[in-house]
Amino acid sequence: MAVLVFLKERPAHSELSAPPLALTVIEVQTMPFALTARGFGITQPVQTWQAVANVAGRVVHRHPELNSGTLLPAGTLLLALDPGRYQLAIAETEAELASLMAEQSQLEAETRNTRHLLELESERLQLSEDELDRIARLLETGAVSRSRMDEQRRATLAQRQLVQSLDNQLSLLPSRQQYLDAQIQRANTRLEQRRQDLEDTRFVAPYDLRVRSVEVEEHQYAALGQPLFLADSIEQAEVEAQVPLAMLRRLMMAVSTPVDSPQTALDITERIDFPAIHSEVELTGFPGMRWPATVSRVASGLDPGTRSGRVVVTVDEPYSLASAPQRPALQRDMHVQVSFAVESPQSLLAIPSSALHQGEVYLLGEDNLLQRRPVAVAFQQNGLAVIEDGLAVGELLITDDPVPAIAGMKVEPHRNKDLEQQLKQLASGAAQ
Repeated sequence: MAVLVFLKERPAHSELSAPPLALTVIEVQTMPFALTARGFGITQPVQTWQAVANVAGRVVHRHPELNSGTLLPAGTLLLALDPGRYQLAIAETEAELASLMAEQSQLEAETRNTRHLLELESERLQLSEDELDRIARLLETGAVSRSRMDEQRRATLAQRQLVQSLDNQLSLLPSRQQYLDAQIQRANTRLEQRRQDLEDTRFVAPYDLRVRSVEVEEHQYAALGQPLFLADSIEQAEVEAQVPLAMLRRLMMAVSTPVDSPQTALDITERIDFPAIHSEVELTGFPGMRWPATVSRVASGLDPGTRSGRVVVTVDEPYSLASAPQRPALQRDMHVQVSFAVESPQSLLAIPSSALHQGEVYLLGEDNLLQRRPVAVAFQQNGLAVIEDGLAVGELLITDDPVPAIAGMKVEPHRNKDLEQQLKQLASGAAQ
């Protein structure tokens, strides 16, 4: 036994290496990038008309189609109250105004006559003064008696009194004119108010609208301040979409201009180019039912429930694309998804999100050896991860997920140029 154990052959050793692992690689590169965001909201009309009776009266006309859900064009007479009392009030005020105007004409004529009479009497006074001076000179020579002098003095004093009376009368005429002007102004104001009251008896659609509710019937008496009907404009609709703050921040930074001064920082409407943001509204649960939209503003504050930003978009002519029953109109209180897209100011370095492995990526190093490297991800979007730090343009990224992934293992690379083109299309939004 000892001899057999001693003479047995030992196992043969041979140097055998594992075959290289075939993996797909792509070249890391920057590309034009379309920043996108999504939010959800409820549609609302931009304008809502709550018709309220500004004057009281009996309903004498109600449009036969003034019912909930009816579409009516702009300029349609929807409702009319009895205009009789307001027409009579206008006639009364017009008569009062005509009387005041006649009195004003009379006062103007009186002013002209008094001024002309004052001129005549002033000439007579001048003649009387001259006659008094002549008689005074004759009295010194004894050519006339003192009684003649006294008689002329009395006549001159009477003429002075008459001229002074006319002058006083003429000085009072402007105050009478001012009083008449005030009365005429008051009458014109009342007349304008009466005409406005008459206009308020008619309810004409100011824009294309859809009736939501009606609270009055024909021949019913409408009291002052009573609600009559409620209608929504169909010319524009708006949605307040709740957008995650991270997405909203990226969008706003892409379309905002640098701050030059504190005053510029406060003027948000000047700094942010809202028209540069392409937006679209899609009916939730109905893929393909979309409406183009424009970003109007960013509402103040955050949504209290989700702590997300509130972006308001406007849809023009939300009923124009309707085709019942295949395609409904964009009506009030519809739940919709709003998508936003804007071109990034600079190209970004993006890789497939599937190439991330818990904060690391696999690269093809020298001699086709696998390398593991940690990277910093700025954000992920539509299956792409935008790398902020850790990768350089031109490096070869392994897109497969080898198990196990051992640093230094031999790799047989296969470059996928089709995938590189797909990533560019996905980044630009063409493949969404």
